[in-house]
Amino acid sequence: MPRGRENFSRKREAILCALRDTDAHPTAEWVYRRLKPLYPDLSLGTVYRNLGRFTETGQAASLGVIGGHERFDGDTSPHAHLICESCGAVVDVFDALPEDGELESISERSGCRVESASVTFRGLCRDCLDKEEKFGTSEDNL
Repeated sequence: MPRGRENFSRKREAILCALRDTDAHPTAEWVYRRLKPLYPDLSLGTVYRNLGRFTETGQAASLGVIGGHERFDGDTSPHAHLICESCGAVVDVFDALPEDGELESISERSGCRVESASVTFRGLCRDCLDKEEKFGTSEDNL
């Protein structure tokens, strides 16, 4: 294998590992900053291209644009997400998906074929709830 191709494969694997080794639901920039010290010739474009490829092949998921940046998830198991309205954190929620048979029922009622569903909740993460309990809400401080 040519040396450049081997290095490319190592970078690709490092990008996937960085994504899978965090529950932060990172941006491409986050992955790039994490790996740049280990791969000085890594480009942000390489990170974006590989995250796109991982999303296309089902090795990762795009959560869409949150707070102005596309966020990714390396955990492709079925689960929902909560987006914190205060700090922007994305938190995994593993017990809030449609029950078996619900997608088929929705398909029948709608006359469409529903093949999958994604669930996103909006609210406050545990850290922001703790701060609110400790310091009160901003409305309490008026």
